[in-house]
Amino acid sequence: MPTLAEIGAVPKVLLHDHLDGGLRPQTVLELARETGYAGLPGDDTEELTRKLTEGAHRGHLEVYLDAFRHTVAVMQTPGALRRVAAECAEDLAADGVVYAEVRFAPELHTQRGLSLDEVVEAVLEGFREGSASQAGAGRPITVYALLTAMRTAARSLEIAELAVRHRDHGVVGFDIAGAEAGWPPSRHLDAFQYVKRENFHITIHAGEAFGLPSIWEAVQYCGTERLGHGVRIVDDIQVSREGSVRLGRLAAYIRDRRIPLEMCPTSNVQTGAAPSIAEHPIRLLRQLSFRVTVNTDNRLMSQVTLSSEFHRLVTEFGYGWSDIEWLTINAMKSAFTGFDERLHLINTVIKPGFATARAMSDAVVPAGLLGDRRTV
Repeated sequence: MPTLAEIGAVPKVLLHDHLDGGLRPQTVLELARETGYAGLPGDDTEELTRKLTEGAHRGHLEVYLDAFRHTVAVMQTPGALRRVAAECAEDLAADGVVYAEVRFAPELHTQRGLSLDEVVEAVLEGFREGSASQAGAGRPITVYALLTAMRTAARSLEIAELAVRHRDHGVVGFDIAGAEAGWPPSRHLDAFQYVKRENFHITIHAGEAFGLPSIWEAVQYCGTERLGHGVRIVDDIQVSREGSVRLGRLAAYIRDRRIPLEMCPTSNVQTGAAPSIAEHPIRLLRQLSFRVTVNTDNRLMSQVTLSSEFHRLVTEFGYGWSDIEWLTINAMKSAFTGFDERLHLINTVIKPGFATARAMSDAVVPAGLLGDRRTV
């Protein structure tokens, strides 16, 4: 089975990653000193990391989200936003990610007077800087932005218009996030209708902390192209003791329409959306050929990388190279960049990269010792 180091070397695609959930702890400390933020729960990287990840072990989304008030607090100046975005691109490229869509909520970064456009411009500049530095180091990466509106606020149409305004400069879609229960996506219908009229892209956090009604509204009312998490779609799938499977109408619709599921296994366990990695719905959904993708969600709070997420699936489910490649191509097919770029990366970067990984593995391990590595 692929090792963590081997997985780190293959080209990967990331569709669900939060900018304010992936800061380097040292950066949080330094930005707090620079900006005068005195509310950090720790004075060194070890203590700060421990405090920021505490909520990840409490099994509830709202508790998990509490740590973000600290990272958001230090991301209130153009310099801080550029730095965090550049380091994000660098860290993802170091993990072998070749394409990423990183999301953030501009409305959370205006506490010191920045306009929404200034927030977006600073982040996009940081992505460009980080990507350029990694290209020079031989680790090319493309990073685009998804603009997120907070579902508990009333600025979604404004954020949707902001996303469309920057669509030719590095923003590829619109999202809503935040506490899910009690805040259905249909509350923001005007924003989604605007985005659709502009021929732009939509992904919605749904089916994480709330169940099938949230997924149904996101798909049928709001027209989402992807589901952020979507774990609870498993509630519409029945598996008998004998192993036969019956899909409900919503699950069948999502599979038939190839609506991508942006799954984040470790985070889903930490927020209580799944009981454990071993029991995570991703295995069943992959077996049933849903358009499953693997993602990080929040690399700092969950203490993960995209490679470590894949490696946990290898460890739990016995996944091999064919599974990892299938999941990676799923993600690239589901990306919001144009068709030509998606096809180019699949054919010239992803497939050759996995072919090389397979060849190296086969060269190291005698074929007779591999056994049957096929999975359904």
